[in-house]
Amino acid sequence: MNVTQVNTPSTRARVQAFGGFLTNMVLPNIGAFIAWGILTALFIPSGWIPNEELEGIVGPAITYLLPLLLAITGGRMVAGQRGAVMGAIGAIGLIVGSDIPMFLGAMIIGPLGGWVIQKFDKSIENKVPAGFEMIVNNFSIGILGFLLMILSFFFIGPVIESANNLVTSAIKALVSTGMLPLLSIINEPAKVLFLNNVIDQGIYYPLGMQETLEAGKSIYFTVASNPGPGLGLLLAFSFFGQKAAKRTAPGAIIIHFFGGIHELYFPYVLMKPLTLIGMIAGGMSGITVFKIFDAGLVAGPSPGSIFSYLALTPKGNFVGIILGVLVAAVVSFIVTSIILKLDKKTEDDEVFASSIEKSKSMKSEGKEILSKTNEMPTMNNVSKISFACDAGAGSSALGATTFRKRLQKENISGIDVKHYRIEDVPQDSDIIVVHKDLLERARLTHIDKNIITIENYINDPNLVQIINELKGS
Repeated sequence: MNVTQVNTPSTRARVQAFGGFLTNMVLPNIGAFIAWGILTALFIPSGWIPNEELEGIVGPAITYLLPLLLAITGGRMVAGQRGAVMGAIGAIGLIVGSDIPMFLGAMIIGPLGGWVIQKFDKSIENKVPAGFEMIVNNFSIGILGFLLMILSFFFIGPVIESANNLVTSAIKALVSTGMLPLLSIINEPAKVLFLNNVIDQGIYYPLGMQETLEAGKSIYFTVASNPGPGLGLLLAFSFFGQKAAKRTAPGAIIIHFFGGIHELYFPYVLMKPLTLIGMIAGGMSGITVFKIFDAGLVAGPSPGSIFSYLALTPKGNFVGIILGVLVAAVVSFIVTSIILKLDKKTEDDEVFASSIEKSKSMKSEGKEILSKTNEMPTMNNVSKISFACDAGAGSSALGATTFRKRLQKENISGIDVKHYRIEDVPQDSDIIVVHKDLLERARLTHIDKNIITIENYINDPNLVQIINELKGS
């Protein structure tokens, strides 16, 4: 008997995947956060060009626009456009029922709304009579969305607000005791292990947005994103590293410091774990300088480039921000240089190459967990057929339901048949079915896909041919 070994994902990989999920929810909306940050930096009373009328946009944008964008994106990630609608409906209950910007709440309620409608759709799959798809689809979102909205207003919102206040109080207590720099002891190792997204997107950014609404800036945006420590580390390897590490560090500096891609320095730390001491020392010194100068940013710098830092620095904070980055780089450089000089061990190119591979594998673990949720069963190389139309709710729904029943009648299983708006058809679709008048539109989005055109969504000859080919394959 053959025994297949199953590799259970590590806790780190699972947390990593969670961080990746948060990042995928936040990243598409970073532009909106930056737009809000620029608006705040310019037009609030302490901004560059105070304007009372334009300042009026600041509050509604952070209260309604940004949380709704997060909830919509989170819902869409779980259940497509229907999930996005459910996420938005649930989020409005949170927003109206709370007294704080509901960023954390939106990142919870969005995916929750998507999960609810996904489970409902799964439960009624193959059970809706042909021709009734649209009314079921619309009323299911209407009724479930209504219930989620009420639940969010009376229960979920207050619970999340209480948890948010607890975390905020804990962080503020840390700030008041002057111990905020100690966060680097957590931040820097977490970054190298690709867990920084959990901290940044889940804690620091939401807290930073709340503080920015009150004070026009926040130090929370800087505690884990400072490019200074990584710059110092790479400079140290440029001067005192060995072989491949020394040769590649100067190029990595450009991408890390100016491009904001911090992952470039992770292999260097993994190769010499003691250099984490330099990263922590650099991070702590940077936070200390930011705190001394009462400096902060108006939004989360993504990517963590020096350009992002300067663009999001409010009036009167440039000296503190620039010094915080430079001091962090200098401290990290000095400590890392000492570690490298004291290390008498000669490293060859294979050691550095293995560190790069280790870094890649650590990052991929989390991605693999996320990707597993999208795996489809396969049968004769066709596992997913997508019916598409203009709105994704009328003719395509009728066609998908009818075709799915025909597959069942022919005892053909293992094929996922669903309906979508043309632009929302998943990329993993093996066959896309559209009306012949929509072929050009479908080709714009799905150039390399197998697109079948039909004239009749119920009994078209091309649909009959697909059935026959599936039976004979």
